[in-house]
Amino acid sequence: MCISFSMIACSSSQTNKLASTDSATVTKFAETITAGELKDMLYVYASDDFEGRKTGEPGQKKAISFIKDHYVANGIGSPIAEGDYYQEIPASYFNNLAQDSENVIAYIEGSEKPDEVIIISAHLDHIGISNDGNINNGADDDGSGTVAILEISEAFQTAVKAGDRPKRSLLFLHVTGEEIGLYGSMFYTDVDPIFPLEKTVANLNIDMIGRVDPKHEDQGNYLYLIGSDKLSQELHDLSETVNQTYFNLEFDYTYNADNDPNRFYYRSDHYNFAKNNIPVIFYFNGTHADYHKPTDTPDKINYGFLETRTRLIFHMAWELANREARITLD
Repeated sequence: MCISFSMIACSSSQTNKLASTDSATVTKFAETITAGELKDMLYVYASDDFEGRKTGEPGQKKAISFIKDHYVANGIGSPIAEGDYYQEIPASYFNNLAQDSENVIAYIEGSEKPDEVIIISAHLDHIGISNDGNINNGADDDGSGTVAILEISEAFQTAVKAGDRPKRSLLFLHVTGEEIGLYGSMFYTDVDPIFPLEKTVANLNIDMIGRVDPKHEDQGNYLYLIGSDKLSQELHDLSETVNQTYFNLEFDYTYNADNDPNRFYYRSDHYNFAKNNIPVIFYFNGTHADYHKPTDTPDKINYGFLETRTRLIFHMAWELANREARITLD
């Protein structure tokens, strides 16, 4: 999560009918997302070999190669050009804060409404190596979001191979430059949106979903949700219905308050979509003692929680992609 800048959810008063797909079918695909695969990927992605993934540095180049290789191996294409998964961003765009860098973009085309797109995003970068030489591995921030998207994309591709292609397109967006000012997502929305913003149905942004914050220690699984009701009450209600139908996690909306002093709504990549009137949900586990420190390592991730949270986001993306009408903007 970028360095710059209570109420617990009750049952929604509105009911949101879920997509007509048989729930057992959706659950079958969601269950291909496993703690074991998430762990295996994260132990690579948040290893010392990636040198903290600082924007524009060699470790970040290893990160984009790791992400691209996943999509190639699973037969998931890119909307940029065949075999080209990198949205290149020149150093000049970063205001002298970084060298040339790249977003990584893959997608699955929809069967009925391919021009309508759901974007699932996470930032691929982190803060690099500290002055004392310690590597900031960024396992939670945002290795957890990165591997979650990779598993979600694989689950959707499994559905495609089984004959259940989503009605709308899914764009898997791994953005760079988040830690230095949300640059990668800003480049996508303000300079080079691969799909027209007016055709973008929603953005589900994942930034730190692998840990437990002090408030929720010794409790069950939970997530902070931020922004779900800011632009579309229908999105918020659908999110509640998906959770209540399949998971019953605690949704904590503390940081969604307009007067939240942490201003998390403005501090991750969903904000660049929200400012363009695209409904968003920001999924977040809260900060912890290892935030932006070399101790944010993969051995401290709660992989059972990460699995369930990732499956939840897959279910939400499935509903957005397969419901008859796109969600409405308030």
